[in-house]
Amino acid sequence: MLDKVDRQILDLLQENAHLTIQEIGQRINLSKTPVHERIKRLEREGYIDKYVTLLNKKKLGNLLMVYCQVTLDKQTRTTFDEFDRAIASLPPVMECSLVSGTFDYLLKILVRDMEAYNQFYQEKLSALPGVLHISSFFVMAEVKSSTVVPI
Repeated sequence: MLDKVDRQILDLLQENAHLTIQEIGQRINLSKTPVHERIKRLEREGYIDKYVTLLNKKKLGNLLMVYCQVTLDKQTRTTFDEFDRAIASLPPVMECSLVSGTFDYLLKILVRDMEAYNQFYQEKLSALPGVLHISSFFVMAEVKSSTVVPI
């Protein structure tokens, strides 16, 4: 169970995982040892999944973000499992969610440009097991992008 201090620590780490234990302690008025112990407990208990570095997509040349709605030919456990395994191995796929509604999966894909997406679409995405239909939506501007989970 999370208390107020745990939530403060998680909020701070989400905003900047590079903060030192001392800096976190100063911001929440707690000494280093209890902060360290709490962070280790939060890691052990799975509240903190991992630490990552977020990169500037534009600086790296990955400028085209595409959302895809994917419909499978059959809605069976086997078909879902095969698709899940196949999609997990495709680096351009940043996110993949099984959803309810008129299609089965929502994908977030990041590629260099339209040519790279076309190649990915033809050679990889449309060739995945069980794929019946794909609708692609090209992002014109990211209005909000956040990794912070409300606590």
